[in-house]
Amino acid sequence: MIYFHIPFCKQACHYCDFHFSTSLKYKDELLAALQKEIAARASYLEDKKIHSIYFGGGTPSLLTAEEIQHLIDKVATHFEIANDAEITLEANPDDLDKVKVETLRHTPINRFSIGIQSFYEEDLRWMNRAHNASEAEASIKRVQDAGFENITCDLIYGFPLLTDEKWKSNINQLTSNQIPHISSYAMTVEKRTALDHMISKGKTPPMDEEQSAAQFEILMQSLADQGYQHYEISNFAKPSHYAQHNTNYWRGKHYLGIGPSAHSFDGKSRSWNIANNARYIQRINNNEPSYETELLSFEDCINEYIMTALRTMWGIDLQHIEQNFGYDSLQHIRQQAAIFIDRQEAEITEKRYLKLTTKGKLLADYIASELFLIASE
Repeated sequence: MIYFHIPFCKQACHYCDFHFSTSLKYKDELLAALQKEIAARASYLEDKKIHSIYFGGGTPSLLTAEEIQHLIDKVATHFEIANDAEITLEANPDDLDKVKVETLRHTPINRFSIGIQSFYEEDLRWMNRAHNASEAEASIKRVQDAGFENITCDLIYGFPLLTDEKWKSNINQLTSNQIPHISSYAMTVEKRTALDHMISKGKTPPMDEEQSAAQFEILMQSLADQGYQHYEISNFAKPSHYAQHNTNYWRGKHYLGIGPSAHSFDGKSRSWNIANNARYIQRINNNEPSYETELLSFEDCINEYIMTALRTMWGIDLQHIEQNFGYDSLQHIRQQAAIFIDRQEAEITEKRYLKLTTKGKLLADYIASELFLIASE
């Protein structure tokens, strides 16, 4: 798997703490650096067959079709891109005008991840999104009319302006448009974001955990009624429409991240690129490492597996735990999980998979943390 971090946005969403710049000053230099990094780190992945490429950010839909094509071509010079590879472009609705969509049709892009977030104008203004409500709806139809069927859309819930009725309407807007994959996240307040500042100054109310939980339950029930499978805590798909790229993350597959702040994982270590555009470009051009690396301990490896696997509908494979981490680790997880099984927040299916119940999905991060192995002093 290969992930490109494209660190440019038209404007800063109030809640976002990802690495990005609202200036395109270094765009050409950065795109050249991305190509150099692909060449420099091509040996990172032992498996040279690429089944998914993901353009994230930032706002990668700010790139032209030609710029995207050049990056994919560079990947193809160092790897074999599978014929059925999933190639995803994150896009803001305001970028998906008719001309842009038509030009993208001539690239290998075959999946769109559209950042809708809400179909209500007041919500989008509160978030400081770059698009408006009419663009949100029009972008979906434009992409579908161009022949793209593999589409996912993002929605956010659990913020002060969002009533339950508006939330149900947002969900219905996507299901009625036959969107096969939906990703949805609770609004979180990250430190040093505009939203954090607004709350501290009393300009907007803090987030309400009870509201978030209630709207998450509405989401789960509404999409289940429409035939979507809740295959990961924040992701819902019609059968056969799971995101290949993200599913491979959750199943522990190895990946290479290209670009400022991008992360990579090879099963034994994790690395992350510097989150500064100018310094990233300088290091790449000087043939210096653009990343730091952390070797993963035994506990890191098993805890990462627990965290990611428990979020999925497949759950933790207890046989995998025993085979890869030992019998003592298996016994630890069984013992720690017992209380959650008693509370009907988790269950063991087919005698080997530890999974969350619908009730347990409201507590996913907490339950995972209780299953973690702690390194002995």
